[in-house]
Amino acid sequence: MPIAPAALAKLESTVRGQVLTPGQPQFDAAREIWNLLHDRQPALVVRCTGHADVATAVRFARERDLEIAVKGGGHHAAGHASCDGGLLLDLSLMRGIHVDPERQTAIAQGGCTWAGFDHETQEFGLACTGPIVSMTGLPGFLLGGGFGWLQRKLGLGCDHLVGADLVDAEGRYVRASDTENPELLWGLRGAGWNFGVVTSMELKLNRVGPEVLAGLVYFPIERFAELCRFHCAVIDDAPAELTTWLILRLAPNVPAIPESFHGRPVCAIAFCHCGEKIDAEHWADRIREGVAERFGDSIIWRRYEEWQRALDGRWGNGFYNDWRSFYFDELQPKCIDVIRKYLMRLDSPYTDIKIPHMGGAVAREPEGGAAFANRHRRYCLVIQARSSDQKESAKHLQWAKDLQSELQPFSAGGAYVNFLAPDESSRMRSAYGEDGYRRLVALKTRMDPGNVFHLNPNIAPDRNA
Repeated sequence: MPIAPAALAKLESTVRGQVLTPGQPQFDAAREIWNLLHDRQPALVVRCTGHADVATAVRFARERDLEIAVKGGGHHAAGHASCDGGLLLDLSLMRGIHVDPERQTAIAQGGCTWAGFDHETQEFGLACTGPIVSMTGLPGFLLGGGFGWLQRKLGLGCDHLVGADLVDAEGRYVRASDTENPELLWGLRGAGWNFGVVTSMELKLNRVGPEVLAGLVYFPIERFAELCRFHCAVIDDAPAELTTWLILRLAPNVPAIPESFHGRPVCAIAFCHCGEKIDAEHWADRIREGVAERFGDSIIWRRYEEWQRALDGRWGNGFYNDWRSFYFDELQPKCIDVIRKYLMRLDSPYTDIKIPHMGGAVAREPEGGAAFANRHRRYCLVIQARSSDQKESAKHLQWAKDLQSELQPFSAGGAYVNFLAPDESSRMRSAYGEDGYRRLVALKTRMDPGNVFHLNPNIAPDRNA
């Protein structure tokens, strides 16, 4: 049903931000999200400037039974940051950040990206675990878990959350902390989109940098099985300061890689050591020397902020994306064979397979606990099918689905909600375990019994409660 002009005029007079409708000059830019695979047309966009705008917009939507989507960075792979025919809450104007260097905490609004956050916190030599690219929004990353370069030393992104301000399903203010609604804080750490619109977050910080030893070392695909065996044999003994990701892709056309490898399937170890210089260089040398025929070595000392931006060029807007993931406790030979087989079929220079090594602080829950489960797995394997051509995207999507199907028998179970595809809602229980899932259902039923906030990796409320 169309929204009456008088109602829109009243909304415009009530909020400080912008109210945009189809046909207005800024509407398409405001509704655009990172993943073009999900191109949706909301009835209106409210570009909020603060908590009051969010609360007003939520009440407006509830009064008219409009579906609500929330866009922070707009990067969730499953396209949850927009909707058809509903109200899109665009938080991208809400980018305020305040760092308290003495308490080693930061308060960030819901539209912040990691580029801005790291810029502010690194001024004081502080950081927390963020993603492996800088343009991702804070809430989308943190509220689902949060793998990144600092995870083995500092824990997951969600583990740093110590407080949050929300607008609930009725448009009311709610605070979550260890003393106010601690059960809600527990749920926000891993299932956080389900309970309201997070307008600001308080995060604990740690000393990091300003420099880390980081980069990638590439190897021919023929060395993939050997690389996996070497990696598995040594990495569990590595210090918590070292995080590594195995990456498989077509070699990019960059000066650091010999031209003879450009466009060919290759494997790599992405390396980040945030500790002391002697230990960092020891482990870099060990990685370099573990497997023969390495090439394209880019491991150097660099500012942590720079390393956080190093992969941004591959992750920009304007692409069709599909993400899928599994947890693994080991990479069996047959599993390695399947991965290599699919990599040899790959013809998209933007697609890759990433295998972050877990362990270290990832396995430790923060004080007060967290909804995030599957902490004790050894690896998470992530399939990212990515295409610049809409006509080609179906082929790459099928490639990802087929690879996922063949890898399923080797997985350790579980699911990582930040990398769940839209057709994987049946895996939600495995993301949290039965006890955790029941606890989340109870929290959802109390906070949002009508499932107003369902455009997310959704925890459905108990309708019989």
